Amino acid sequence: MDALQADLGKSRMESYMCEVGMVLSELSYMLRHVRSFARETRVRTPLAQYVSRSYVKPSPYGVTLIMSPWNYPFMLTLDPLVDALAAGNTAVLKPSAYSPNTSAVLQSLIEECFDPEYVAVITGGRAENQHLLQEPFDYIFFTGSQAVGKVVMRHASEHLTPVTLELGGKSPCVVTKSAKLKLAARRIVFGKFLNCGQTCVAPDYIYCDASIRDDLIRELIRETKRQYSIRALGNPSYGKIINDKHFNRIRGLIDPQKVVYGGGADADTLRIEPTILSDVTWEDAVMQEEIFGPVLPILTYDDLDDALEQINAHPHPLAFYLFTEDKRTARYVTDVCAFGGGCINDTIIHLATTNMGFGGVGASGMGAYHGKIGFDTFSHRKSIVDKKTWIDLPMRYPPYTDFYEKMVRLFLR
Repeated sequence: MDALQADLGKSRMESYMCEVGMVLSELSYMLRHVRSFARETRVRTPLAQYVSRSYVKPSPYGVTLIMSPWNYPFMLTLDPLVDALAAGNTAVLKPSAYSPNTSAVLQSLIEECFDPEYVAVITGGRAENQHLLQEPFDYIFFTGSQAVGKVVMRHASEHLTPVTLELGGKSPCVVTKSAKLKLAARRIVFGKFLNCGQTCVAPDYIYCDASIRDDLIRELIRETKRQYSIRALGNPSYGKIINDKHFNRIRGLIDPQKVVYGGGADADTLRIEPTILSDVTWEDAVMQEEIFGPVLPILTYDDLDDALEQINAHPHPLAFYLFTEDKRTARYVTDVCAFGGGCINDTIIHLATTNMGFGGVGASGMGAYHGKIGFDTFSHRKSIVDKKTWIDLPMRYPPYTDFYEKMVRLFLR
């Protein structure tokens, strides 16, 4: 927790809730279920293969590479490691160079728990990444930006190495007229400004019905003050931006003319106030890239179908959030929009459920993990037929006869 505070300014509560506790939850779940996950699964054998026993046998890929980011450096390193080890693999961990304190803790922890032939930690930056990607791993699991994800996939293709890519994108938060605005604001503020917005599944922007925009803004401002105080820059529970590069990038996305709350910053502490923007359009700079910071732009729509068409015209997001009290609207929106995962009337909590996989689609990633799906991600499923030797049906062997053909046609239809 001290390391996370040093790297990202996270409070103890946030560090446990979003990092340490999440890893413990994945560990506990996997310890309870790994024996059943690893069990052979018998499947039906077709009559043409009489007499046989057919089954699927989970097997480890082998040596895996797990490359993790800086925004949740503890959880996003150890969660996939739990799944990889449960499936029987060995692993090389490559944590981010941007979170050196947490990387040092991870290295100490792993070296204490594992011999290096089982799990090894490689620290460093771009040079180490490039060297690792030239090696012929059996599986690569990468969490990070879309730009680096493309590099990882390109290198993996040279060795035909399968990959899981956990990327990101501009995750929309649609708020309809029927939403409970006070509760919606509380949950949006929590999801957006957690870890200073440096969360891959944070609501990137709000897309709300034009008739409720002003009321929603009032509730968002009230809730932001309640959760972070009116002086967020001095709040010890409010984190910081990871480094100068990202601090300056986020500051450049803030249009002072559209700020309705916040906008202040402290370059010495790398803190940016929770900031709300209104009257935002799709042409604004803040809508041209994933924000990954404490800036919340608000767009409006007059017709929900037009809004969904606009969302679908952009790359598929990692997450999608919808606030509505209308069940038909909820079913309709989740049917017509493509996204990795999401919530109805909440934000980000879908990734904390070990019984569901977490992952993206399209530009936001490929593959998923957590719980059973995480075990399957790191497993190759061998399909095996155990054919008995006390009988051998002759119709598949030459020379073929009309009778054999009739028998084959009987079996294969």
